Amino acid sequence: MSEESQSLPNKAWARVRAKLRQEFGESVYRSWFKPLILTGVYGSKVELSAPTTFMRERIEAQYSSRIKAIWILESGGSIKTLGITVLSASSSENVVYNNKLELEQDSKLSLVSRNVKVENPLEAALDSRFTFENFVVGKPNELAYAAAQRVAGSDEVNFNPLFLYGGVGLGKTHLMHSIAWEIRRRDPSRRVLYLSAEKFMYQFIRALRFKDTMAFKDQFRSVDVLMIDDVQFIGGKDSTQEEFFHTFNALVDQNRQVVVSADKSPNDLEGLEERLRSRLGWGLVADIHPTTYELRLGILQSKVEKAGVHVPIKVLEFLAHKITSNVRELEGAMNRITAHATLVGRDITLEATHEVLHDLLRAYDRRITVEEIQRQVASHYQVRMGDMHSARRSRAVARPRQIAMYLSKQLTQHSLPDIGRRFGGRDHTTVLHAVRKVDELCAVDAGFKDDVEFLRRMLET
Repeated sequence: MSEESQSLPNKAWARVRAKLRQEFGESVYRSWFKPLILTGVYGSKVELSAPTTFMRERIEAQYSSRIKAIWILESGGSIKTLGITVLSASSSENVVYNNKLELEQDSKLSLVSRNVKVENPLEAALDSRFTFENFVVGKPNELAYAAAQRVAGSDEVNFNPLFLYGGVGLGKTHLMHSIAWEIRRRDPSRRVLYLSAEKFMYQFIRALRFKDTMAFKDQFRSVDVLMIDDVQFIGGKDSTQEEFFHTFNALVDQNRQVVVSADKSPNDLEGLEERLRSRLGWGLVADIHPTTYELRLGILQSKVEKAGVHVPIKVLEFLAHKITSNVRELEGAMNRITAHATLVGRDITLEATHEVLHDLLRAYDRRITVEEIQRQVASHYQVRMGDMHSARRSRAVARPRQIAMYLSKQLTQHSLPDIGRRFGGRDHTTVLHAVRKVDELCAVDAGFKDDVEFLRRMLET
């Protein structure tokens, strides 16, 4: 068979991988598709190999049907079946990292220094969006941000390790990438290695399988900066912990910088040996708290500004109030809204936002209470919660109180007397007057109506 004909399957596999990367995103691609090896194409069957049995089972369960479908499209229907085996020593020479097309893509994204061999890259690709300039700072993340900047901007090791922790989607990975980009910008000669704890484990297992542990140790212990993301993944994996422990100690002894991230503080990580938890807590432990409303709104404003799209402030406020779980979900919601508006040619409005995000917002559904309505209205109009029950009659207080009564009547099953009692023991006629007054104002004042509708949507969805 000619060299050209032998390269055809590799070229097809490169196209399939490119489509998988585009469809599933960089994170899923790096974790599940990039380690796959094209073993060969045998008639109508494509055979791939995974590094571990766990990975093979996961891919077969979740992604094999999609991989097969893309292969069929790429082959014009000549491919009928897809098989996935566990990596063997004989197939290791065919690893797709040797594919020139794939190498050209990965070399543009890679982080480690030129001294690392491209044939077997260890590093994860860096996301160009994740820089310090694109990170929105607020009280929940100001310590972690300042610590990350200190590590990235100093040639000296001020604290070792830097341990960043927080929930999913709060910015840990963003800061890790930012550190790597900044070090690379300041001193391209520094050898920086960034990868997930999961990939560290897979590489270690591969080294054991191929009896190549010395090369593995040399690669990891010769870097200037080692960055491990999601270290909680190695909890309960004793051999991997042992190797990471010794790698960590070797780097610290050489005054090399270590940066680690996790979803919990070192002391709270389950499945890690005590000695490893102790080591991880040696340096600076910086937590990233859940986002505040102000920070979420700032993130959204920054995102739409960079995207150059117009999104009404009411929509941004609505999203900042409703999507509180993590920044990743918040940004994803914003992307869906802007993409929908662009594709169908519709303006971005509260109504359109509710329509596009109905499945996401459903997850935030809950039973509405009078107390929640009072709290939301008080926050919106910047009055005290106590003003909902007070006897104060100034318009700045009375109008928000009337709106809260109105929404309580519209959104709960409470009777007028019951609502009145929850507003400082007021008579049912007071509640009825409030309902009628809000209805009248909505009919003549479009801005007032928008405010009321905004509050209703926030509470309903």
